[in-house]
Amino acid sequence: MIIYTPPSIPETIPLIDLKGSLAGDASAEAATAWEIHKAARETGFFYVRNHGIAQHLIDNAFAATRRFFDQPLERKMDMSMKKWPGMLRGYEPMLYQQLDEGSPQDLKEAYYSARHLEPDHPLVREKLPNHGQNQWPENLPGFREAIEAYYEPALDLGRHLMRLLALSLSLDRAYFDDAFSEPCGTLRILHYPPHPQNAAPNQLGAGAHTDYGAITLLAQDENGGLEVENAAGKWLRADPIPGTIVINLGDMVKRWTNDLYHSNMHRVLNNRTNKDRYSLPLFFNPAFKTRVECVPTCLPEGGNAKYAPCTAGEHVAERIRQSYQQAAE
Repeated sequence: MIIYTPPSIPETIPLIDLKGSLAGDASAEAATAWEIHKAARETGFFYVRNHGIAQHLIDNAFAATRRFFDQPLERKMDMSMKKWPGMLRGYEPMLYQQLDEGSPQDLKEAYYSARHLEPDHPLVREKLPNHGQNQWPENLPGFREAIEAYYEPALDLGRHLMRLLALSLSLDRAYFDDAFSEPCGTLRILHYPPHPQNAAPNQLGAGAHTDYGAITLLAQDENGGLEVENAAGKWLRADPIPGTIVINLGDMVKRWTNDLYHSNMHRVLNNRTNKDRYSLPLFFNPAFKTRVECVPTCLPEGGNAKYAPCTAGEHVAERIRQSYQQAAE
């Protein structure tokens, strides 16, 4: 259990401008990669602005998110994940997940979607976990369209960030391209109600945890609640900044970089505005069978990697399984 202690006002969460790098300016790419290098070593979190995702697509996705969660519980349960065996797709009710082992279940509800693959797609025929079709609510016209319209440019931003991450590690900018040619990108829309006064001790909207995969791209609304632990063990508030996306590095980046880069603890406590909080995290991960191992520039001469190689999909699937199993126990 990670015992809750109040965060401080943000001091060191960087804000990185992507405008020059997205324009294809090589010098801007190099400068931006250096900013990412510093942020990855100090916090593992940073904001990006001029990120290339049109604001109306973000606004429409948030509007669709609110419409979905405003439905009665029985209507949302029609889309329950339990009706889609072997797939992380559909609705997850309140108190269903426990991100911080030993703490009470999280005070949030969610809806999962990912790449919508038809039954004849090669990855579906191969029967890889969580590869297939989404559950879409038929009673919410425009919901699917709004979510998918945000999803595709968010994937593009993820690919761009992975190229910058490669440059930040003195690798060729295309080093990770093959791993993300068929990415496992899961979009999770989230609703956090105002924090109840009768919440159990150390019960949060999302308990302290690290993300399991490569990078997470988070669009958050104006209400705040995200808190981040920096490399020094200090908790910081990651307050919303208009026009930005929050980026954080996951556990695969620690493996790739031999712990040079951080995958930092973060959590959500929705207790500052007495309003419902909504967020849209995209978990941008490599193709399922990608071998994740220390990159050449992070392997010390004559030394060994700290982590054994693993398969990206199996690593993420096991971590997700553990978070739901803990909540059920």
